[in-house]
Amino acid sequence: MSVLQRSTPVRIAIVAAGLAASLSSAALAADAKQHRFGELKPSAIVHLGKTADWVAVTDDAVWVGGTGPQAVFRIDPRTNRRIATVRLPGEPCAGLVVGFGSLWVPLCGRAPVLAQVDLKSNALVHVFHVGPVEAESSITASADSVWMTVGKAGSLARIDPVSGAVRQTIPVPVGSYNPVYADGRVWITDPAGGKVTVIDAARGERIASLPAGPGARWSASGAGAIWVLNTDGSLTRVDTATRSSQTVDLGLTRGGAYIGFGAGMLWTTTMKVPLSLIDPSGPALRCRWVGKGGDSLDVGHGAVWLTNYYAGTIERIPVAEILRYCQAS
Repeated sequence: MSVLQRSTPVRIAIVAAGLAASLSSAALAADAKQHRFGELKPSAIVHLGKTADWVAVTDDAVWVGGTGPQAVFRIDPRTNRRIATVRLPGEPCAGLVVGFGSLWVPLCGRAPVLAQVDLKSNALVHVFHVGPVEAESSITASADSVWMTVGKAGSLARIDPVSGAVRQTIPVPVGSYNPVYADGRVWITDPAGGKVTVIDAARGERIASLPAGPGARWSASGAGAIWVLNTDGSLTRVDTATRSSQTVDLGLTRGGAYIGFGAGMLWTTTMKVPLSLIDPSGPALRCRWVGKGGDSLDVGHGAVWLTNYYAGTIERIPVAEILRYCQAS
């Protein structure tokens, strides 16, 4: 996810028992411990290409998109070695998602398309003529479909994972680019409206529009919630059961960041602030690391896998080491 001073989210909205929504960002930021990113010691750094962007972790692999060449790269987490390079007919530009035995890769170019890579053979098996609405959008998968925003008019496409055909097109607010699937629903952020649109994944019907924060864009699911980063440095928590939402200003970096959930924690990354750690139980910004690097991440195999976009690398940073470092400092 190349951070183009994007209209991605960095606003933090979260509902937490006993925590008033009026907490000031200054007070929350003061509790966070800030460090130099170079102080974290990765257990491995893998060079992939000219750039490295987008990460998807599976039980036996770490997949990373990149350019120079335009490809997705497979890393074996047992050896920390790249074991496959799958060349693609375009730039991976709008996330990665795993589902139905495949890795799904939206590609940008003159004619945006969707690539399907077989997880077992590491082969490009299909290129479907349906593509992402723009770079820095994203893709998700439910029990029976792949979901991606297409076209400029505001459309969420439900894609058949076997044929690649668009089974259904659902109107969403223009500029809604980033869907996430959780608990039987597709949750898609609306940056212009500062909202989250909720789609019933079984019926493909829009069932709610919930408040988030300004520029709400990047989101992640975990701990019974959808977590949305807003561009003013706040975070929104949307309860997936009750569909209630609250936004808290944690004093995060303004302007945009990527967010992920793993190991019971929220993690964000952006250029100049490659890694931030948020405890969702507070919520509270616990630690952040400033310096060069960052752009996208995923969590798995006991580590945060963090890309350095311009270096074309991905770093494996053990979660245990991050937590110990944060708690001890």
